[in-house]
Amino acid sequence: MSLRIILRILGLLLMMFSLTMVPPILISLLFGDGQWDAFAIAILITVLTGLLMYLPNRRARKELRTRDGFLIAALFWSVLGLFGSLPLMLTGDAALSITDAVFESFSGLTTTGATVITGIEFLPESILYYRQQLQWLGGMGIVVLAVAILPTLGVGGMALYRTEIPGPLKDSKLTPRITETAKALWYIYAALTVTCMLAYMAAGMNWFDALGHSFSTVAIGGFSTYDASIGHFDSALIELICMAFLIISAMSFSLHFLAWRGRQLRHYVQDPEARFLLLFLAGLGVITVVSLWLTGTYDTERGLRHGLFQVISIATTAGFGVADFAAWPGALPFLLFIAAFIGGCSGSTGGGMKVIRIILIFKQGMREVMRLIHPNAVIAVKVGRVSVPDGIAQAVWGFFSAYLMLFFLMLVGVMATGVDQVTAWSTVASALNNLGPALGEAAAHYGELPAMAKWILVMAMLLGRLEIFTVLVLFTPAFWRR
Repeated sequence: MSLRIILRILGLLLMMFSLTMVPPILISLLFGDGQWDAFAIAILITVLTGLLMYLPNRRARKELRTRDGFLIAALFWSVLGLFGSLPLMLTGDAALSITDAVFESFSGLTTTGATVITGIEFLPESILYYRQQLQWLGGMGIVVLAVAILPTLGVGGMALYRTEIPGPLKDSKLTPRITETAKALWYIYAALTVTCMLAYMAAGMNWFDALGHSFSTVAIGGFSTYDASIGHFDSALIELICMAFLIISAMSFSLHFLAWRGRQLRHYVQDPEARFLLLFLAGLGVITVVSLWLTGTYDTERGLRHGLFQVISIATTAGFGVADFAAWPGALPFLLFIAAFIGGCSGSTGGGMKVIRIILIFKQGMREVMRLIHPNAVIAVKVGRVSVPDGIAQAVWGFFSAYLMLFFLMLVGVMATGVDQVTAWSTVASALNNLGPALGEAAAHYGELPAMAKWILVMAMLLGRLEIFTVLVLFTPAFWRR
């Protein structure tokens, strides 16, 4: 492991990230909100820091190993979240404290969608745009973007790619060259974003709201330009468009690539993970809508609209809202939160533990039951027609164990700051699953939580975005041994 190489790469990535603050300057000048200087100062600080890292180490060249990729991914998301908070701290009357700015920045980049801000629609347009852009950049992963557009890094792109793409099956490449794979993913991502924006505009949104909501929809982020989220528009057509693109984005982008290249939709039907996601959403939707009807919470039309929308929004970990689902009767709020633990498919922009892991956990459980009946039988765990190696199956159980352990530790940590049990449980679950909405005191926003609780939740967001092991491995002595 070479510190000089890592600093060189971090410097390059920071300078690249500074370019993403140029569009908010243009938005500020277009709307005349007077906040362009905050972004200019943030660009200057970010570029100078990047240069200080890069210039002394610009001649350091060496092929990256997987170990280096873990460290770069964890460091870069941490550094990115910190530098991404600069504009939020420099915007005059709308400026946030350090804790709140870092929380909002990490929430955007990890596509969590939790916010500490109230009166969102009264923020300067450049800040509104910037929040949405953070989610869009974080959705596919700016590390994958770096692999796509900066092949001159002179390092092994696979080491970065493997730490960035979510899911247990990370070694499959769509194209022979990893750079081309990253480009293919971003082309699909950009095409979906443009299509979503045009659909929102056709449904009645102005171009600014359509752009911002297309960013957060395809990224499955959940940030909105209004406090009332998608509910602000009160449009069945807009809600339908949002649901459609959330489902598409919750599926594996590798699957979208195969369908596009083969010009066939059968890949979606044949994929076990996609089938499970669709059936799960359909089943949960029926339960929720019928429950809302039977309890008289809404009439027939509103029950169908609000029920289906909140199911898809929460289960895919987007977190958009058209209704206060936390006030729904019975076990519905808890049931929706449990659905968020499953999340999207591997290789998607969704959060949660990922559908493929849930499938493998279920199939392994069934295998153990069968072994009780047939102790000497050799029973393979299969996903579709493919047998899953025992190593991957064991890694899934390891991930699940680490997930529960960290969830418990952070839950205790947040409760120790004085937060009640319901609020603590829901905020930790929301942050770790990159969901956004919560229950209890954080049902409206996270602004009233203690500062220490917010920092714990920032760590939970990072762990959820990098899928736990990428961060945990850094705390093992073996990682640092030569």
